[in-house]
Amino acid sequence: MTTNVRIVLVEPAGALNVGAIARVMKNMGLYQLVLVNPQCDPLGEEARRMAVHGGEVLEGATRFENLPEALEGCQRAIATTARDRHVPLTLETPKQVLPWCLEGSPTALIFGPEYRGLSNQELNYAQRFLGIPSNPEYPSLNLAQAVAVCVYELYQLSQNNLAVPPQTTEAARLEDIEGYYQHLESTLLKIGYLQPHTATARMAKFRRLYNRASLSQDEVALLRGILRQVEWAIKHQAGDAE
Repeated sequence: MTTNVRIVLVEPAGALNVGAIARVMKNMGLYQLVLVNPQCDPLGEEARRMAVHGGEVLEGATRFENLPEALEGCQRAIATTARDRHVPLTLETPKQVLPWCLEGSPTALIFGPEYRGLSNQELNYAQRFLGIPSNPEYPSLNLAQAVAVCVYELYQLSQNNLAVPPQTTEAARLEDIEGYYQHLESTLLKIGYLQPHTATARMAKFRRLYNRASLSQDEVALLRGILRQVEWAIKHQAGDAE
């Protein structure tokens, strides 16, 4: 099934939710559960009771201190969000965006904490954004319900062979893209294009621009090469001025 899809829960607070998620993942043939700084005991009695026969998913879950570490090895990331954060994100429905998970590249599907959802900073690590259409009078879904909707759609897509043909070029790993963003920010600060007090907002715009491009590994290497040449030029111009 969707063996390359990683379900990432950021700071889950409810053991019952984590257990229910493990159960529905097992129902839909998913086994990669990732917990970022969990605020509950994912192996405790409550979680195990809700997981029922999904206990192996709980026991096999990996834990990380932060989201970038949890995304290492992935080439794609989809963040789920429902709230207007005054950030120009393009929200897609599960049917629109989830076929992207089935192209073969290791993909993370990221869910935020029950009490706040994903922060703007956490959303920055994703390339596409998923919103689940629901009744506008009461749109908020429980965490386990949101995961259930998404993994059910993934299962249906995989059963109906609706996946998009795989890419012919190797997609860049998320950690390499993140490394490029850090390098870009450092270089733009050096040349004065960015200022420390506005760098975060400007870099968010760069992230959205590059994420739309679906960078390949070779393209990231090309962009890093440009930055290294810029740094070389800065260093030598400074030496000539002395």
